[in-house]
Amino acid sequence: MQKLWSLFSSPRHLVFFEAAARTGSFTQAAQELNVQQPAVSMAIKQLEDSLGVMLFQRSHRKITLTNAGNRLFSDVTRAFEQLAQSAAAIRQFTSNDHVTLSASSAFNNYWMLPRIRSFQANHPDIDLRLQSSNREPDLNVETISLAVRLGTGDWPDCDSALIAEEEIYPVAAPRVMASAVNLTNVAMLLAQRLIHLEEPIRERPSWQQWFQAIGVDGIPPSGGLRLNDYALVLQAAMAGEGFAFGWHHVVDPLVRQGLLTARRDWTWKTGRGFYLVWSKSHPLIPKAEIVRDWILSEAQSR
Repeated sequence: MQKLWSLFSSPRHLVFFEAAARTGSFTQAAQELNVQQPAVSMAIKQLEDSLGVMLFQRSHRKITLTNAGNRLFSDVTRAFEQLAQSAAAIRQFTSNDHVTLSASSAFNNYWMLPRIRSFQANHPDIDLRLQSSNREPDLNVETISLAVRLGTGDWPDCDSALIAEEEIYPVAAPRVMASAVNLTNVAMLLAQRLIHLEEPIRERPSWQQWFQAIGVDGIPPSGGLRLNDYALVLQAAMAGEGFAFGWHHVVDPLVRQGLLTARRDWTWKTGRGFYLVWSKSHPLIPKAEIVRDWILSEAQSR
């Protein structure tokens, strides 16, 4: 940084240069920056002296950028735009305007949406926004207040609280489950049509891992639907396309509504869990704390 300012003499000179280059006028730059025109001329002259090159061709009532000036203007403009974007992002970390929760589409659709009306009724002043994503956001960089992650709860950059243990069991539409009359043991499931979840970024358990965890050796059928989003998997299961993974905290309401039937006696507890996480570096604003506490209360009351 010391080397940078030894070249440019003062960051203020870059601000004057950008305004003059953009407006094409020292006078307009001075008006925009609320200074006198000689101050702009002097700043540009000092910048040129420090760089050892002319940045503007000066003529009567007109200035034009030299090749060196065009190069500097391009780089300065890009740097200022990046700084503006960074400043806007930082301001949103402390903004009271809204709270953003990032989670999978399935969690947002089947866990959050059934509950969000009561939250909005009790907290009409909080603008809670749900962001569905198939990746884990960086809460230290992105303008996201809270997120849901699968793991063991140990993230060095985040605080976390458990929403639900990871419990997986097969689910299917009632008519599909009823037609599988020979489904008397886990091994029989190998003969059924399975719906596979294959997310492109996040790692999720496979049917083969589930069978092995339950104690069945065998290769699951390669046929059946392969989908990259768990919300789509559940929609396909409810439509009768086959058996799907049922993550308990998501599918339990669907089972209670009769939209799916479950074999909970074949539950695999992976030892992991779904956690609500928030950045250690950026303290939650009060409204985000309210959302966090509400989600955790809902998780405990289910």
